[in-house]
Formats: sequence, structure tokens, C-alpha cells
Amino acid sequence: MKPKNQTKRLVPRIWTMIAFCGGVMGVFILQLINFQLVNGEEYLQKAQSTQTYQFNVSAARGDIVDRYGRSIATNRTGYKVELSKGMMTGDLNETLKELVEILQSSGESWNDTLPITTTEPFEFTVDSTADSSEDSTLARQQKRLAQLKTDFDKQSYATAQEVLDSMVEKYELEEYSPQWQRTLAGIRYQMQLEGFGERNNFTFADEVSMKTVSIIKERSLTLTGVEIVETSTRVYPDGTILPHVLGTVGPIYAEDWEKDKAEMKEKGYEMDDLIGHGGLEEALEDALRGEDGVKMVEYSKDGTIHRSWMQEQPSPGNTAVLTVNMDFQKKVDAALANRILTLQQNAPGQGREANAGSAVVIDVKTGGILALSNYPSYDLNLYNTNYTQYAQDPNKPLVNRALQGLYTPGSTFKPVVGLKGILDGIMTPTSTVNCVMQYTLIPGMRPPSCLHRHGPTNIYYALEQSCNWYFFDVGRRLGIDNFGDFAKRMGLGVKTGVEVSEAEGHITSSKDENYTYGYVLMSAIGQQDTLVTPVQLATYAATIANKGVRYRTHLVAGLRDSATGELVENYDAEVVDVIDDPNGAFDAIEQGMVQMAQNNSRALEDYPITLAAKTGTPERGVTNEYGKALYNGALIVYAPVEDPEIAIGIILENSGSGAAAAYLAKDILDAYFFDNSGSLQPEQAGTLLP
Repeated sequence: MKPKNQTKRLVPRIWTMIAFCGGVMGVFILQLINFQLVNGEEYLQKAQSTQTYQFNVSAARGDIVDRYGRSIATNRTGYKVELSKGMMTGDLNETLKELVEILQSSGESWNDTLPITTTEPFEFTVDSTADSSEDSTLARQQKRLAQLKTDFDKQSYATAQEVLDSMVEKYELEEYSPQWQRTLAGIRYQMQLEGFGERNNFTFADEVSMKTVSIIKERSLTLTGVEIVETSTRVYPDGTILPHVLGTVGPIYAEDWEKDKAEMKEKGYEMDDLIGHGGLEEALEDALRGEDGVKMVEYSKDGTIHRSWMQEQPSPGNTAVLTVNMDFQKKVDAALANRILTLQQNAPGQGREANAGSAVVIDVKTGGILALSNYPSYDLNLYNTNYTQYAQDPNKPLVNRALQGLYTPGSTFKPVVGLKGILDGIMTPTSTVNCVMQYTLIPGMRPPSCLHRHGPTNIYYALEQSCNWYFFDVGRRLGIDNFGDFAKRMGLGVKTGVEVSEAEGHITSSKDENYTYGYVLMSAIGQQDTLVTPVQLATYAATIANKGVRYRTHLVAGLRDSATGELVENYDAEVVDVIDDPNGAFDAIEQGMVQMAQNNSRALEDYPITLAAKTGTPERGVTNEYGKALYNGALIVYAPVEDPEIAIGIILENSGSGAAAAYLAKDILDAYFFDNSGSLQPEQAGTLLP
């Protein structure tokens, strides 16, 4: 037991603690009385009249740059107009009308994709009966039109005015003029498509001017719920560089959102977010996008903002570094365009009909694309405004011929057959066949011919002179599926691995429809049903240059942190296939291609760097207005032979012969190896033009 005097000393302390706790409780009780009884009504009104709203703050999209860090796609800071449903207090239609009038005064547009003309008489802007099999944009527009009619319970044959009448009724626009009915109905339907609601803002207009920004801010008291948001807009410093592979950035399509809503929400997307559409913008979406920030805003029912704060800072996307050299790309573009325009000065059937083509240049040592050129082309900055003009151009500038164009390779295919023949021991580099022009060794078929009687011919002379007879015979002995499968290992008739959409092509085989044994002869010289892309030709040429080592063809060299420049990911050269060569097949083919360049090409014969090349003049099966057959020009080439750096694949439509492609190849080789002074002094090995 404790002594009595010790207990006496504890008693005062206990009472002190009791008194302190009582005082604290008294303070709390007084505050509760103040909150709930004295000023309860005032505090309740405040609590009910203020709300906190969460806004996403878009992250800056990562740049796309060339191999030296020069911008190909970047961002420009701008402003957009957003509508916040939770903060709106006025009549929605009147608010929209006032906003339209503000934008009209500045000559600016707003978010409205309604497929109905904007002036009377109202008609649909989409031809629902047109063939959209080769136009994905038209197909999407037709789908939207069908959805519009479904949304308003209209039959497929309903007129634009009938649909608009239903929209007027739904959106309560009866008191407005027909012109305003169309304008407001378009915006209201766009809001519906994009899921405008308490938690989802609507982007009324992108990239508005400072004049518009100022007017809207001046009217902030009446335009409640209308926000000016700083944003970054995708821009292309030179929209003519790689437009076919860059893609675009724009709002998420409503139909895509409905289809993939769960997946997109899991990735953090909202319906009004921007996303990459097509090309590298889509392929690299996850890397370029960045992470959005979160801004909190506290406001009252009348729209007055009390305070705001950044809860999460946005993080910019990574910078994508391409393998392309921007200056070299421009030179290849110019060379391709100039060559086609020059051909158009020729006689009919000899190049005058040339109207399109493609050239692809690959780094032999890595598989990286140094330049990818299409003609005709377009300006990516004008894509949206000039889309109809581009889409209706008969020369189809929107087609990515380098990756999607399918062409018969003609005689550029012959090295495949020669390589496989030597590798399989069908012949040696020095063994010969006797070319007597007509090939009669397959009974029962009309014999195909060689252009000349070459006599005894080995692989070197066969490639130099492009002797059909030689490759007919070797192809027959190999078998169509044997050399066809080998062609795929070389990079033809298969996807090359490039990051954006590409056509696969086709190599003629015994499984083809209507196949007959005679197919083997024509396919051995790159005709029949074989179809390849220009990027496959370049990949194939690089595989020959590498003596059977095929790299994955690619456009992206790596990713860098946009803030620090630190390398985040590096895409090293990736070997796809290695072909063993115990018989010296690649050396023999190379020598034959060197002889072709030096002895059978006016464009390349005196070139100061050793080249290995093979031209082709594939038949098209069509004639011009004079009944003269038209031919494409095809070519593969790599250089320098002693230590290959670049490989080129070229197709020129209706150029008349492979010789035309050889002149273009010379221009491209000059642009790569020699400086701008015009002298033929080589640059330091391995360097590109600055």
C-alpha cells in the first residue's frame, strides 16, 4: 500500500487534470452551440452553396524529333473553351448562342461534327451510298450518319430536314430561326456524343484567339460554367515531312469510346481527351501521352470561384527520337518529286504517264529508316482543312505508297532466285545455262522469252544483263514454293516490323488460285501474283548487303525524358533472321549487282562509289490512250559495297522502265554521300548530311 502522505499529494493533480479536460470539453461544446444553434443556419447555407470540382489538367504531349533532335511534331501553348455542367447557372441554349456569336466575331470555329450542311436547304454532307472500302475517313463518316438517324429514331431513308426537326424538338429549339436551330442542334448533339455531364466537361472550341479569350473573361459573370483552359496543341514545324507516317492528334471518336470505354477509363482517359489517330501518334500513344494533372476548384452556386489548387502536377510525355534524318528526308522528297515531273516531259509510254512513286532508304547496319518518301504527298498542317481536296485527288496523295503500296517487283526479284539456287547447290556462281531467248523446257505451255539471246550465262552475267532465261531455268529447278519461302526470309511478302501500319504483300505460290505449273517461270522473274512494298524492297536490299542478316525495319530509335533529356528506352538493332551461306552465294549476287550498276546502267555506271544494284521494269497489264503498254520502274541498290551503309528501294509508277528509278537512286546517293557544294568528294564514312 502507498503511504498516506503520497496519496494526499496525488489528489490535487487529479483534480487539476479533471478541470483541464472539463475546460477543453467546454470549449468544444460552446463551438458546437455556435455552429448548430447560434450561427447554424448561416453555416448550413455556406456548406450547401459551395462545391468542390475536379478538373483534369492535360499533360504536354511528347515531341517527335529526328535522329539529331530536330522537331518534326511538337506542341504550341494555346487556349480552349470548355463547358462545366456543374458550374452552369444560365439557360444552356442561350449560353451556346452567345459563345457562337463571340467565335463568329473572331472568325473561329467550334466543336460540331453533325453531318448536315450549315445553311439551308439542309442536306447530309456524307454520301451514304459511296464506296468507302479504300477510305477509312469516309467509312467513319457514313457510320456516324447511320448512328445519327438511329439516335433520333429515323429510318435509313430519312432526310436531313426530318432528322433536324427531331433534334429541334429534343433540344427545345423551336423559338430559334432555322439557321440557329441547325447551329445549336449541332453543338447539343456533339455534347451528347461526348458525354457532357457533371463529371465530364465539353470542349466547345480548340485553339481560340486571345481576342476570344478576352471577351469570354469579360463576360464571366453571365457566362457561368464557361472556362478558358490553357492547353497544348499539336503542331508540325514542316507539315510536309513524313505526313504519311506521323498520324494526327484529335478527340477520341465517340464510336471508339463506346467500344473501348472500360479499357480507356482504366488507362485514365476521359471522353474529351485528345489521342493519337494513325501513324506514330497512335503507335506511340502510351509513350507520348504523359500523365494528366488534377486541379481542384471550390465555387458557389452562382459560379463564383472561392479558391483553387493543384492537387497533382501534370507530367509530360516522352520525346520519341526517330531514325530519320530530317534534312536528308527533304532531299529525298525533292528528288522523288523532281524525277517524276521530269519523266512527265517524256514521250507517251516512256514516262509521260508517271504520276506517283516512293523511295525508302534504310541504314544497313541497324534497319533504321533514314528517309521514307511518297509522291504525291500533302501537308499535315492542312490535313483537316484540305481533306476533301486530298481525298478526291485522282493521284491519291493520302496513300502511303512506301508502306501500303503493293507492286510487282519485276527483275529486282531475280537475286532471290539466284541466291537460293547457289545456296541449294542447284548451280555454282560460275556454272552456266544457254540462253536462246525462248524458254521451251516446260512442255504444253506457251514459251516465255528473254529480251536477248545471251548464250552461255552464269549468275554474274545473268544479273548484269537481267537474263530472263537464266532465272526461268533456275526457278524451275528450285520449285516455286522453295524460292518463294526464301523470298520471305529476305524480307519480301512479309511485314518488315516498322512501327506503323504496313501491307504484308504476297509471294506467288502453288497454293494460289488458278495456279498452273507455268507460274513458276513468271514468278521467278518477279511477275505473276507477287506483290511487295517499297519498304520491303529496301529491307531486302539491306539483307543482301548484310550477307543474309535481316534486321527489323524501324522508324523509332528511342525515347527520351522530355524534362531531363535522359534516355528512357533505346531500340537497338534487332536481328530477325540469319541465312547461313557456306557456298559464297551473297558474294556472287553482290558481284553480279555491281556489274549491273557498272555495265548496264547509264545513271550509275560512272558513280565514284562502288554500288550494287538491280533494276526492274514490271509489267502492269494496262495501256495508255495510244494502246501502248505501261510499266513501272523498280530498283534496289546499296552502297558502298566495301562497307555498306545504306540500302534503297524505289518504285516509280508508269515510269516506263527501271532506268528511271536508277536516275532517282543516283540523286538520293548524291544527297547522302556528298555535300551541298556539288563536288564529288565523299563525306566522312558513316555520317549523314547535317
